[in-house]
Amino acid sequence: MDLLLIVRDALASSVASNLLTAIEAKAAGRQVGVLFTQEALAAAAHGTFAWPRELSGQEMRLGIADRGAAAGLPLLGRGEGRQLDVKGLMTRARDAGVILYACPLWSALLGLSDRLPQGLQGLEHDAALRLIQEAKQVVGAF
Repeated sequence: MDLLLIVRDALASSVASNLLTAIEAKAAGRQVGVLFTQEALAAAAHGTFAWPRELSGQEMRLGIADRGAAAGLPLLGRGEGRQLDVKGLMTRARDAGVILYACPLWSALLGLSDRLPQGLQGLEHDAALRLIQEAKQVVGAF
């Protein structure tokens, strides 16, 4: 693995940035993985990714959605409720060849070990440690 990105926050902006970076790195020929942990894993499983306060006003949200749509990014909702579709970005990243992992510790703590979100690969604890140790570059923290 050339690059492993660790996503722990359920902030839509953070997850989108990590997924878009992963897609770009994969397109550049790097082997890339994204490890979802803590609240990011919970949001991927059965929640939503919230926008931070400074990016959540209607004017800001609509502007981001419109510029994202112009760049070919997936949107969620229509009209005044439109916004970037973070779960759609997860699908796009996976389709681009980015491997999406679920943290084994948080999978167990959240009761997700047997029912991971679609598209996330489970890991055993020792495999997760090896993944982190063997990655050429790790970005993020638990």
